[in-house]
Amino acid sequence: MTDRTDTASSASPQSGAGRVADATARNWVDRFAPPAWRPYLRLSRADRPAGTWLLLLPCWHSLFLATAADRWTATDLWLLAAFAVGAFLMRGAGCTWNDVTDRDIDGSVARTRSRPIPSGQVSARQALAWGVAQALVAFVVLLTFNGFAILAGVASLVFVTIYPFMKRFTWWPQIFLGLAFNWGAWMGWAGHFGEIGLAPALLYLGGIAWTLHYDTIYAHQDREDDALIGVKSTARLFGARTHRWLWAFAAAAAAFYAAAAWVALEGPALWIALGGAAIFGLDLARQIIALDVDDEARCLTLFRANRDSGLLLAGVWLAASLV
Repeated sequence: MTDRTDTASSASPQSGAGRVADATARNWVDRFAPPAWRPYLRLSRADRPAGTWLLLLPCWHSLFLATAADRWTATDLWLLAAFAVGAFLMRGAGCTWNDVTDRDIDGSVARTRSRPIPSGQVSARQALAWGVAQALVAFVVLLTFNGFAILAGVASLVFVTIYPFMKRFTWWPQIFLGLAFNWGAWMGWAGHFGEIGLAPALLYLGGIAWTLHYDTIYAHQDREDDALIGVKSTARLFGARTHRWLWAFAAAAAAFYAAAAWVALEGPALWIALGGAAIFGLDLARQIIALDVDDEARCLTLFRANRDSGLLLAGVWLAASLV
């Protein structure tokens, strides 16, 4: 969905047979996937998995909060797995759409010139067909949800569609990424209860603040390229003031997650969930303290660390749902 997810800064622009410059080292696509599949899996960022986790985790956070407020059912077990499949497919569809819309920009920048479309591995038409195919399979998965959740899932396409264009027009494209990547905050609750309410709304706001945190860190890797091609970002906007903004985003994320737990839960589950929100906030604080915005490798490491931050919150909230 985002064109700046899980970059390996040490990779060459074109290493191996078609490997893209921003692929992770020793990724499974370049090592094991059949050669004919590789360009399409690269379009889906299957060789860069952090973004899939960051799309999936808000779904799980919401589901675990809903089950902590109510109880587990067989449907919830299916949702747990379906969210994982859907996150992989929809992140792939969104990233493919991103590469189609950015194909001219990608072709003029060394870091992205080796991506499947500008390098000639696939045509824009083939990529678009691949993106549609992924979205259709994801829609089949979505049809197994309740009616309200189906409508909520379809509504997410608005932000998936417009996000790639936002960096051309606003200094805050990370907000639109947050609107898209955290849609799962609605989906877990809607999948369990068949409705939405204040708790998932607070969860959604917390997720947007979290996205502003991690994608601002990530965007600092691309400040020079972004300035060269005229792409806007919060990293360019904040500059030397980045740390103070990140403190605000981290505090907001932890506070909104705690507020979601406060309005949804009671008893031991509430205190466990509040503890999880506090630990999550402390982990984001650790990232800010360790951050050097001029160290690209450090930015990448800390960006990737957000998968573990989200998994930590998910694990604690899962425990809250089981008490």
